[in-house]
Amino acid sequence: MRPEIKICGLKTPEAVDRAAERGASHIGFIFFDKSPRNIEPDIAGALADRVRGRVKSVAVTVDADNDELDEIIALMRPDILQFHGKESPERVLTIKAVTGLPVMKAFSIRDADDLKRIEPYIGIADRFLFDAKPPAGSDLPGGNGVSFDWSLLGSLDESVDYMLSGGLNKDNIAAALSETGARAIDVSSGVESAPGVKDLQLMDEFFAAVAEASRQRAHSGSVK
Repeated sequence: MRPEIKICGLKTPEAVDRAAERGASHIGFIFFDKSPRNIEPDIAGALADRVRGRVKSVAVTVDADNDELDEIIALMRPDILQFHGKESPERVLTIKAVTGLPVMKAFSIRDADDLKRIEPYIGIADRFLFDAKPPAGSDLPGGNGVSFDWSLLGSLDESVDYMLSGGLNKDNIAAALSETGARAIDVSSGVESAPGVKDLQLMDEFFAAVAEASRQRAHSGSVK
């Protein structure tokens, strides 16, 4: 079965339309000033409206305060909030209660101890996103085009719902799916020609690679 696919860091109508045409389950919009994928909430809302009801829209923030979240929710009307900062379990629970929106909590992974940090969030976050820890000197918590050791996810309880991220592209997605059995994946820099610039051909090639990997797994009878 093909995994859910989230294309993150979208900024143009063409990229949003292509993501929807190719069957993306989610599209993500980044609200973080330091990111080359940063976008204004009203523009994100207009882009999300193009595919609303067909593709779930995700608002990605980094330790946003209440006023920032209020503006994003009012102007973009996201289906899901994604927290990519140091938001506490209490913060996640409060935001869910106030907004009525599900929350996906992102964690940066380098070693087994990093995975242990999800434990206080189990039963609170609706889904996790596992990304690689940023390289030294990077100001970005995600979208750095680097992967982590996927074998670490083998220790997770199967009940943990997560989206795999971090350096995924058309060349390594088959290996990533084979190693992890991930039911949902997230790609951003892996379908860009330059930071923040989505490449429609690379998007097509990524979707094709996921489809082929899914066919191969089904043919081999893999249920990992």
